[in-house]
Amino acid sequence: MADHDTPFLMLHLGLGSFHRAHQAVYLHQLQQLGDRRWALAAGNLRPDMADTIEALRAQHGAYTLETVSPQGARAYQRITALQTVVPHDPALSGLIRLGADARTGIISFTVTEAGYYLDGAHRLELTHAELQADLQAVRAGRGGSTIYGALCAILRERMHQGAGPVTLLNCDNLRHNGERSRSGLLQFIEQLGDTALLGWVQQHTSSPNAMVDRITPRPTAAVRERVAVATGVDDPAALMGESFIQWVIEDRFVAGRPDWERVGVEMVTSVQAHEEAKIRLLNATHSCIAWAGTLLGLTYIHEGTQHPVIRRFAYDYVTDDVIPVLDTPERPSPIDLAAYRDVVLERFGNPAIADTNQRVAMDGFSKIPGFIVPTVRERLAAGANIRSVALLPALFLAYLQRWHQGRIHYAYQDQAMDPAQAHAICEAADPVAAFAAHPTLWGELAGDARLLAALWEASLRVTQFIEEQTT
Repeated sequence: MADHDTPFLMLHLGLGSFHRAHQAVYLHQLQQLGDRRWALAAGNLRPDMADTIEALRAQHGAYTLETVSPQGARAYQRITALQTVVPHDPALSGLIRLGADARTGIISFTVTEAGYYLDGAHRLELTHAELQADLQAVRAGRGGSTIYGALCAILRERMHQGAGPVTLLNCDNLRHNGERSRSGLLQFIEQLGDTALLGWVQQHTSSPNAMVDRITPRPTAAVRERVAVATGVDDPAALMGESFIQWVIEDRFVAGRPDWERVGVEMVTSVQAHEEAKIRLLNATHSCIAWAGTLLGLTYIHEGTQHPVIRRFAYDYVTDDVIPVLDTPERPSPIDLAAYRDVVLERFGNPAIADTNQRVAMDGFSKIPGFIVPTVRERLAAGANIRSVALLPALFLAYLQRWHQGRIHYAYQDQAMDPAQAHAICEAADPVAAFAAHPTLWGELAGDARLLAALWEASLRVTQFIEEQTT
């Protein structure tokens, strides 16, 4: 182990709100216990959040986190784990330098679900312009703006420096996130044709799966104002999140790790049960509420959660279709799924969080195959009906049609969506059939007659819901 003057380094790619309210908090708590063997550095792959990055640099990485319980209790904590804030440059020179440092034992990242460019079969979708640009950049010896371009540039330099093994830790809401991001990375390196780098990565890195959870809305001016009143500190980098926090990680680290168990991180052999529960019960329900709420003109997640019809949509989806496939006599769940469902709805109903439908509704073209299709597939395979789960994609289709008509009252972002194809679905003679046949959304289920019938019935229910609630 390194001594306290030369700590191990965890480099995080994607210095957004979630990282600062989640992974950084756990390391801060460990340091507060006196364990300072690991330091944290972080930066962005793209030139966004410039004001926040500048504020963090001016504050030497420190910032204030406000947390709010479902009962409205607020707490404030100064987080000081972030010791190095890496300024952005197009070549990613600062991130590459730190990533190739022999002290760096973990490279973690948060880039959102769609940022991995993977289809339902874990194949890298190389038609994306961002991936093609990154392939060219890495071939030219530069960093890129995608996670793969950045990691390739960092790991190639690490290989050349003889800096030793490193763990690649995915912290995004992606099923089997370590395995899938590793698959995408290896496919990207194969496209580069760099056999030396491919072999080095296969031999000198690990990619444990992990499950992360904490609702973290985009910071607003009101957060900064509350922090100033409560703490006396005017902090332009202040942010807020819910009081609930969870991190479950498979214990497969090739270059050491912090003693996270001391601060509540669950180190496990397999994260699958936790991952499936979180993605299907929490993430899919979150999207359901955001899409339905937007259709009624609501702004915040808690408004939709407190709406009796929308809450029933979410409750029935979990109760009727998710719990039966995740908790079976052959494969009982180690988690009390009904209790988890109720905790999730309590968390979403917290008005103090003020999480927006805009933030949660984004990236539907990756969330449907990632969050919803597995439940559809497993219910159909069991010969069961999919009435409740079909309502979620039907809500998204209605949402997509509003977007097509220019009637969504905020900007919709979706990295996995081809806008031309999305418009074509909405302009089709039968939009439901076109939607049900889309391979990006449904994979091998695309065009399935059972799926189409369920989506037709669910779409009628969504139309009736909108009419009843807006007249």
